[in-house]
Amino acid sequence: MNFLVQQGLTPGVGAYITRASNALTPTVQDVSKMANSPQAKKRIRQTIRRTEVNRDRRSTIRTHLRNVEDAIAGGDAAVAKAALLAAEPKIARGAQKGLYHKNQAARKVSRLTARVKAMAS
Repeated sequence: MNFLVQQGLTPGVGAYITRASNALTPTVQDVSKMANSPQAKKRIRQTIRRTEVNRDRRSTIRTHLRNVEDAIAGGDAAVAKAALLAAEPKIARGAQKGLYHKNQAARKVSRLTARVKAMAS
C-alpha cells in the first residue's frame, strides 16, 4: 500500500500492481482497462492488499533469518539461540499464511536449530 500512497492513489481505487520482467518496482495500471465485472475489480483490489501484506511478511522473515545466520557466523551461541527463538514463530506464520510450504518452513527451522545446537556443544 505504501507504493500506492506514493503514487497518490488510495488502495483499492482504480489501480492494480503488475511486475514487469525487467523492472524491480511495480507499475500501476488502470483497472478499467482489464477488469470488466465488479467482482474482477474487487479481486484486483484484494490482490493489491494481499500482495503488500505478503511482501512485508516475507521481508520480515528474511530479516529474522539473516539475524540468525549472522549470529551463527558471529560464534555466540546465546545470541544465535535468541535470534532463532525470535525467527521460529515468524517462519511458522509464513507457512501458515501460504508464503512457504509447511515442509519448507519445517526444514528451515530444523536446519537452523541443528546449527545452533552444534555451536553450543
